[in-house]
Amino acid sequence: MTALTEWQNFYVIVGSAAGALIGLQFVVMALLANIQNAHPNEEAGSAFATPNIVHFGTVLLLAGIATAPWPALSTGLSLWIGVGTIGVLYSLFVTRRMGKQNRYKPEFEDWLCYSVLPLVAYAGLVASGCAGFSFTGKAPYGIAAAVMLLLFTGIHNAWDSASYHVFTQKRREGKPDSTAKS
Repeated sequence: MTALTEWQNFYVIVGSAAGALIGLQFVVMALLANIQNAHPNEEAGSAFATPNIVHFGTVLLLAGIATAPWPALSTGLSLWIGVGTIGVLYSLFVTRRMGKQNRYKPEFEDWLCYSVLPLVAYAGLVASGCAGFSFTGKAPYGIAAAVMLLLFTGIHNAWDSASYHVFTQKRREGKPDSTAKS
């Protein structure tokens, strides 16, 4: 994909960051499991923790797609469209999970960062991939924007979850918790 030759360093950096963040997320989850009063909840974890790994994994996958030596740009564009489409569906699924779980009442920032921004990123990935068939030189910028939005949303959400447990849960030691975000 000679159209993406100039983007190689960008995707190596972004993909490496995503891989490192996946590892850190696993470490944080293991450490949080040792907090005495953390009350893990499968529904809340599916709505708030799992999507971070999915977003970081998607960034890593997209970086791999961008740096692979495809015979034609159309192969990469088709894969990006497919990943974006799956991401849109997954974002809608996460939004539904957020509304159904009863462990934590999501606030505006939660809806924005766990639902809206990932949905925008994945939809942007689909739109940029489709546009790439006609506007080859412009599409990589839209795809890069979607990748960065997923990466920074994942970073925000991982920090949000970890800081919630560290700062909020520590203050509530000894008290039953009815609003835990996993």
